[in-house]
Amino acid sequence: MKSGLNKIKGFGLNAFSEDDLDAIHYATLQVFRNTGIKVESVEALDIFEGAGAIVEHHNGYGIVKIPAHIVEDCIRWAPSTVTFFGRRPEDDYVADSSRIGFAPSYGENMNIIDPESRRIRPTVKQDVADIVRIADFLDEMVVIERPACSGDKMPETQPLHNFEAMVTNSSKHGFLALGSKENTAKIIEMAAACSGGMDNFRKRPIFTANVCPTSPLTLVQDGCEIIIECARSGIGMMIITMALAGATAPATMAGTLVQHNTEVLSALILAQLVKKGTPCTYSGCSTIMDMRLGSSPIGIPEQGMLSVAIAKMAQYYKLPSWVGGGASDSKLPDAQAAYDFSLNAMAAAMAGANIIYGPGTIESALTFDYAAFIMDAEQCSRIMKLVQAFEISEETMALDVIHDAGPAGEYMTKRHTMDHMRELSQAGLFDRASRERWEKNTGGKDLTERAYDKAAGILKTHQPLPLVEGAAEAMRNIIETYEAELKSEK
Repeated sequence: MKSGLNKIKGFGLNAFSEDDLDAIHYATLQVFRNTGIKVESVEALDIFEGAGAIVEHHNGYGIVKIPAHIVEDCIRWAPSTVTFFGRRPEDDYVADSSRIGFAPSYGENMNIIDPESRRIRPTVKQDVADIVRIADFLDEMVVIERPACSGDKMPETQPLHNFEAMVTNSSKHGFLALGSKENTAKIIEMAAACSGGMDNFRKRPIFTANVCPTSPLTLVQDGCEIIIECARSGIGMMIITMALAGATAPATMAGTLVQHNTEVLSALILAQLVKKGTPCTYSGCSTIMDMRLGSSPIGIPEQGMLSVAIAKMAQYYKLPSWVGGGASDSKLPDAQAAYDFSLNAMAAAMAGANIIYGPGTIESALTFDYAAFIMDAEQCSRIMKLVQAFEISEETMALDVIHDAGPAGEYMTKRHTMDHMRELSQAGLFDRASRERWEKNTGGKDLTERAYDKAAGILKTHQPLPLVEGAAEAMRNIIETYEAELKSEK
């Protein structure tokens, strides 16, 4: 799907000049040089220091100040185009400067509105499996992110359970938080089993690690260990920071962007110093702190503004981008949820973000809802149609057809119409019919109820690509053995 970037035709959003982006970059270099970042890993400190960074050692951590040439070298070493491999080539998604797509959810939602009882409850592993199965069916979801928490499993091993539920229920590329260095090694082992062996997995890694620098300006121990382990193992990472303007970042959008940029690049630099060419996706879901409520809302204009800025910084550095742009603060799949979603998903798409995530998420990324997911997916399709714009050529201007039809003529019977009518958008769940036809087809059900019905139908009928022989058993054995080890240590 083509996005609205300068390089291609389409509707786009050019929010910043080249001078603006230069200013953010130069300000970032000053933060690296003068302020530095806090690093809580001894191994990471050694890596930074060995590359020529200045390290101020403290008790249990260090402040790392990085010269501009190291920053800019590492940015150049990171690939500008990344292929997110599926379990089969048909599911590959190439994140380059001409594509946009969507991913489900907004991270690991802790709660879900149960589609049967319509009551809110904590999420369990089966919810991860069910949401991912629906995402596997939906063409708008080009990759999968772990959409919920396997809250019924051991906290230490939930990432393993999340991965098992994800890879079993979708053949699309997966993004997930790994939790620890030990979990990373186990999940790589599980992914290799699903890929037909470690050699195959290294050629086509089927998952990307979510890595989260901590605002302000901190790389914590576990995060450093995951970055180092993934880089050494050839695993790409999606580097996502969540700065809160006015709380963990400056209250201005430009100040928040400078800090956000520094945090993302700090993790990218560590990854490149471990292994040049490690795939890094420039990401973020930074927003504001609502000073009156003490909350971190996401269905707001500032979320869209920052998502646009994040996409543009990624393009400036020639890196793939992943931005938050499709979630709501509403507690229900209602009109507010639709407005919140459309406000920010549209902005991110027109900015040319490669992956926009958030469909299905309400209550400020705490809760997942199936109806919201289905409705958001249809809106994703409409947004992707819009940003394509339309071709202007002799064929599409249709002067001969206009002349042939003439004043007061008609176009229904023209060959030109037959050739091009399938290019026009079609209704799916959203209604365009007459009231009589709507009542006949839906029984008068509103959009939300029809969305719940569609989700239930997908779960009942959709069968994802089966795992390779032995993979399910191998993953189960890895998890059970690992959990037994952890329990014996307690």
